Amino acid sequence: MNTIFEINNALSIDAIKNILSENKTVVLSAEAKERIVACRTFLDNKTGNSEQAFYGINTGFGSLCNTKISANELNLLQENLLLSHACGTGDEVPHEIVKIMLLLKAQSLAFGNSGVQLETVELLLSFFNNNILPVVFEQGSLGASGDLAPLAHLCIPLFGNGLVYCKNEKNKFEKIAASDALNRYHLKAIQLKSKEGLALINGTQFMSAYGTFLLMQSIQLAANINYIAAMSLEAFDGRIEPFHASLHAVRPHQGQIAVSKQMRELLSGSELIAQHKAHVQDPYAFRCIPQVHGASFDTIEYVKKVIETEIQSVTDNPNIFPDEDLIISGGNFHGQPLALALDFLAIALAELGSISERRTYQLISGTRGLPPFLCANPGLNSGFMIPQYTAASIVSQNKQLCSPASVDSIVSSNGQEDHVSMGANAATKCLKVYRNLERIVAIELMNAAQALEFRRPLKSADAIENLHANYRTQVSMLQNDRYLHEDIQQSILFVQQLIETPCIV
Repeated sequence: MNTIFEINNALSIDAIKNILSENKTVVLSAEAKERIVACRTFLDNKTGNSEQAFYGINTGFGSLCNTKISANELNLLQENLLLSHACGTGDEVPHEIVKIMLLLKAQSLAFGNSGVQLETVELLLSFFNNNILPVVFEQGSLGASGDLAPLAHLCIPLFGNGLVYCKNEKNKFEKIAASDALNRYHLKAIQLKSKEGLALINGTQFMSAYGTFLLMQSIQLAANINYIAAMSLEAFDGRIEPFHASLHAVRPHQGQIAVSKQMRELLSGSELIAQHKAHVQDPYAFRCIPQVHGASFDTIEYVKKVIETEIQSVTDNPNIFPDEDLIISGGNFHGQPLALALDFLAIALAELGSISERRTYQLISGTRGLPPFLCANPGLNSGFMIPQYTAASIVSQNKQLCSPASVDSIVSSNGQEDHVSMGANAATKCLKVYRNLERIVAIELMNAAQALEFRRPLKSADAIENLHANYRTQVSMLQNDRYLHEDIQQSILFVQQLIETPCIV
């Protein structure tokens, strides 16, 4: 097995998942090193003896862009930039996402259009490879001039400032000073040169890392949702006709076709699906699984294209083009593509939760031969009455979280930065929507497994019976009322274990 991954050009979601799951060491390719060195050499030659003002290289930042900085203060300018911008707050960003941020920052700088030192990129990768994870905070980025505050927190440890997490002798993460971590791993702090601080904090790696992590999780959870939905359909004595291939061929959305095909496969050989049905149609939550799930799956694929384009891009400012003798100040750091995509992803995930809760509601409604609230002695027992309340409250919260961040903008930097994407807020709330979706689906699984017990002795298809049997090793059938919080928590863990989560740290 190859344990080394070389950064050169393309970096896909699948490649990142492979790097993390196999704990690969990431290094720069020879070509990437050449590009980085050539760009830095060009920048030094271009600006070394020039009186010309280059934004962020020998000027101030934002609305201070017309303030010229003397040559002997350029290094201090870059350190001051990072320190002054490291003003994030709120909850700490999860370790998994911080690690992805390190990788994506190195990837963007490796294209050789940013003017950083080779040592700077290699130190970022040393942090990644040694699981030295800077303390980064969720709040502080407008998602426009790059993710300024989060990336400042990510990068001030490169010159010995701020805090990081690293493993101690017990292989547990501990929070220590960045300077101590550098000493522990025998790493040398960098001395920032002109343009470097700006290159480090201008960029979309906070938003992109959230997007990458969300996609790795969402793609697998989306596939597992179909298994749980199929169990609910069987438990509700649902019909197979809504999944017929001919029906979906005449409305050929790819996600819809794929979901209907998977549902047919999951239900193949089921005694329950084959039995005579007294009812002609099922409620939409069952009948429209291909249409609703499929639309969300298509959205996930769209968002994947956006995120993969972004993580293969140069997103700092200004950008340097040695072969064309150009230094161009533009707006590649603006997070609008990500903001829109992450808002869209949140909506798609929330809809998967919305239809899941409706299936839960139908299962406890006392119809189709199922007892009210799926308990053997309703009245004395409340059974699964209240878990549906819980799911409904979470669905409602997701609706609130799906108010798009991308339609908002607040003027900053004295009007110089007059339209911002709010993509960072789109990213952090999308993760909340995803975590809520895990909880909603876990509650559906808990109800579906209980309802399926009332269909015995008839059996479902092998895939569904196997899922049911595995789940029952973690959560037993409810006979009489008990402390259901623990059942819900265990169901959430079970759903999370269904996801092939990379072993990140």
